[in-house]
Amino acid sequence: MPTDLTQDCSLTDAAYLKLKHRDGLGYDDYLATGTDAQREGWGKIYDQVTLSAEQQALVGGFVREIKVLAVSGMWCGDCVRQGPMLQKIAEASNGKVDLKWLDRDEHIDLQEKVKVCGGNRVPVVIFAAEDFELVGYDGDKLLSRYRAMAKSALGPNCPLPGAPVPQDELDAEIADWVDAFERVHLLLRLSGRLRKRHGD
Repeated sequence: MPTDLTQDCSLTDAAYLKLKHRDGLGYDDYLATGTDAQREGWGKIYDQVTLSAEQQALVGGFVREIKVLAVSGMWCGDCVRQGPMLQKIAEASNGKVDLKWLDRDEHIDLQEKVKVCGGNRVPVVIFAAEDFELVGYDGDKLLSRYRAMAKSALGPNCPLPGAPVPQDELDAEIADWVDAFERVHLLLRLSGRLRKRHGD
């Protein structure tokens, strides 16, 4: 095994993802790395975002643990919108979503492995099984956000943190993220490898 996992391992190496997850921060510690204005922007969206009763029941019913890495930037408008959504999903999961946060620029080796359309875009969310086997990653903007951008083709593609966000857009984005987590959970729940391990 290489001694410097950050340089020599691929994204599909479970040991690499485990190391990155270990180095990740919890939500509050991650927010503490930002400025007062950045924390305020994240806090406004956190207060505005809610999961519906159905979404809470769905996420709260997860039985497989999902290891999650969010590659982010406190300064990023898309992260300000989506970061609190990811945190709300983790909080609703009864401990089944183990979410850690990594600053993109401090973990550029990981960012280089999860480029979106050839760019170092954020946020990027990496999903792994309980043993850090890679499930996949998603990120940048969600479908609902791209639809809203396309509808107003002349609008900014990444609003400044703290800019007002229409509630219907936030509701659509959190629904997209809940769907992404549900897909990962079902993949893990139906995995023959994990069913054999858990006897279910």
